[in-house]
Amino acid sequence: MTAYSEAQQVGQEAVRAAILDAAIHLLVTEGPGALTVRRISGEVGCSTKVIYTLFGAKEGLAEALWLEGFARFERALLAARADADPLTRLSECGIAYRAYALAEPDYYRVMFQGALPGFVPSPAAMAAARRAFAILYADVEACLEAGRLCGGTAQEIADLLWMAAHGATSLELSGHIDPAEAERRFVTLCASVLCPFLSDPSDERTPPP
Repeated sequence: MTAYSEAQQVGQEAVRAAILDAAIHLLVTEGPGALTVRRISGEVGCSTKVIYTLFGAKEGLAEALWLEGFARFERALLAARADADPLTRLSECGIAYRAYALAEPDYYRVMFQGALPGFVPSPAAMAAARRAFAILYADVEACLEAGRLCGGTAQEIADLLWMAAHGATSLELSGHIDPAEAERRFVTLCASVLCPFLSDPSDERTPPP
């Protein structure tokens, strides 16, 4: 039984997921040149018409990969916001950022590292990216409103945190950071970014042992 026929039994969303999984696998294992409708249909076991119907041409498939990556990313960030304390939520948001990148490195590279040369996201796709960033912004804003952070705007602090998290995560995915020390380094970096804005210095997060 092919991936397509198995997915058909579940429904259209499962078919869509099976096609995207095949596309991201081809992209990572063989490079952008392998990302053709014919190759993907062969991997999944469906007709090219199915892919054209769901995604349009190759450009639509590329945008679908971008959107799927950000949808998964957004879910990961939202799942990390259970704590009532805004500063803890903010810390967990950073940890969730790294965890998502390590769990979904292929999608992360599509979203942030130009894995699809020449792809230009549509305004709708960019809006999806901004929704994910808005989660971090909202957590920073909540910390400012609660008096846990001060001395900067929500936009400034959120930008600094995202820049730090992205830089550290990208280096780790590229193999430049010792895996045994990567988590400690990441937590220390995020804490260092927040340190100048803490209302109470005792709030500074301690890296894991």
